[in-house]
Amino acid sequence: MSYQGPDFDVPQPERPGRLRRGLLTVSLAALVPGALLGWLVYEAVGDPGGSDTAAPPSASGSPSASGSPSGSEGPLLPSYPGQDDKGGGSSSTRKPSAPAASGPLKGKVVVVDPGHNPGNFRHTAEINRQVDIGTNRKECDTTGTSTNAGYSEARFTLDVAHRLRALLEAQGATVKLTHDGDSPAWGPCVDERARIGNDAHADAAVSIHADGAASGDRGFHVILPGAVHSGSADTRPIVSASRDLGERIAGNFVRVTGEAPSNYLGGGTGLVTRKDLGGLNLSTVPKVFIECGNMRDSKDAASLTSGAWRQKAAQGISEGIVSFLRGS
Repeated sequence: MSYQGPDFDVPQPERPGRLRRGLLTVSLAALVPGALLGWLVYEAVGDPGGSDTAAPPSASGSPSASGSPSGSEGPLLPSYPGQDDKGGGSSSTRKPSAPAASGPLKGKVVVVDPGHNPGNFRHTAEINRQVDIGTNRKECDTTGTSTNAGYSEARFTLDVAHRLRALLEAQGATVKLTHDGDSPAWGPCVDERARIGNDAHADAAVSIHADGAASGDRGFHVILPGAVHSGSADTRPIVSASRDLGERIAGNFVRVTGEAPSNYLGGGTGLVTRKDLGGLNLSTVPKVFIECGNMRDSKDAASLTSGAWRQKAAQGISEGIVSFLRGS
């Protein structure tokens, strides 16, 4: 998703060597068993996108609680519910997952919304039509943004969504995606994305994005629904629960990925409240958006195009959702 950044570029062939970066190294004390589970799931999911070939996390493969690589000094990051001061997450995320039939999230429904769609740029007329978002009318959807090398936001979000689904299903949750890249061929529209979560009576919903801001703007942020009561939109019943969900996702995302909160939105908290997004305005279930980084910044792009980092992103989001659903 792009706020004020450049228009989307139609994806071009990637230049594999351009964005490679080494994995963050950290102390052994920061390793959590959940990361090992994440790697096992990653082996099954594979690395369908990006320029890096992912490598399994080593004994130092999980970021420190501060989010600073190699245990070095870094900026003091905010703390959030469900994040302990040892970087280990809540007790529920430190235990190995049980089989789906008896997992800790059995009976819970999570809707995962991969932002945009790889086919959107072929269907500009369809995605440009206006839909009602409660407060006003907006485009059905957009193409999203991309890295300067042409790795699209839609490709990124779908890959992270697949990884997130595998992690949550391993915990016993029922996971529904709003789309799966090839079905539908474009969209769905933002109002339909909200409706999918509502119709599923989801216990939690998360929309995955990456930003398209100016180079030098770095970091992630989680977007929370503001209190909206207008037309067909009424977020008042979900504002509090959505904030809890967002704070838990933000805290675990910091811990697992080492990505700092946005330096251009949210005042360093990693949290932004908005009332102009149809996917939030029309939701009747706890829901947040996460902008995992800025695709137009070369340093963030190096992370976003790494399969190993995307696995960490999925792990961080997953652990935030688990913490929220278990209330721990």
